Amino acid sequence: MFLADGWKDFEVLDAGGGEKLERWGEYLLSRPDPQVIWPRAESALWQKAHAHYTRSEKGGGAWDIQKTLPEKWTVSYGALKFYVRPTGFKHTGLFPEQAANWDAMASLIKARPGARVLNLFAYTGGASLACAAAGAHVTHVDAAKGMVLWAKENRELSRLPETSFRFIVEDALSFVRREIRRGNRYDGIVMDPPSYGRGPGGEVWKLENELYGLADTCAQALTEKPLFFFINSYTTGFQPAVLQNILQKTVSARYGGAIDAQELCLPISSGGVLPCGATGRWMGER
Repeated sequence: MFLADGWKDFEVLDAGGGEKLERWGEYLLSRPDPQVIWPRAESALWQKAHAHYTRSEKGGGAWDIQKTLPEKWTVSYGALKFYVRPTGFKHTGLFPEQAANWDAMASLIKARPGARVLNLFAYTGGASLACAAAGAHVTHVDAAKGMVLWAKENRELSRLPETSFRFIVEDALSFVRREIRRGNRYDGIVMDPPSYGRGPGGEVWKLENELYGLADTCAQALTEKPLFFFINSYTTGFQPAVLQNILQKTVSARYGGAIDAQELCLPISSGGVLPCGATGRWMGER
């Protein structure tokens, strides 16, 4: 497994009964998690949560604020800083398990300063900031304008140079196709596509139907000697071997290199690990 165990401002304190209790800086949040199918041990710690997210039978849900909680606050991962904001969809604007991938990409980029990196479905910019801090120029692409604005806030908060970024609000596949036509190429690509969604024209997106074609197209946007290609998946039931096979057929077939696909996990302070999806890492020959 890839274990994101380098955090100081974040911690999974406990998990059980379909929920996880997390510490984000000085604030404790309780959120549902479909992977937590084991029972919860009795602990007074859960009563200290500042907010608890409750799902609605009609879909979605809402935060039950139990103690004073600011609208947003800051957490750090090394020199990187991020705003945390509890949203109406239970998310906070950050997936801390991805720090394991941030570290891996940063290590690869340091061997090639000035590398061009493309971050697709880039959300609030965790991977973008990590790559830029390691010396890359990052093209950050997300179809949601609000998420791109949030990523820009995180860049400013982390005091990373504006010249190291290009922020794009657009559909990922449309953007990549245009980059290929323009002849623009990237040394590294990372993507975090959703399980389900709709395209700009209302097209239905299902990861199992679209991922192979997306990866195959993106592989055409790599340089002659690329550094890496990372794919993340949070789709329940999507095994790491699926990502390995896709990377083998779309990237390794063109460039050789090595693939490492595993579960992405967070340590639980009360014991065990929290599974957080799958990651496939393709790394070029150095």
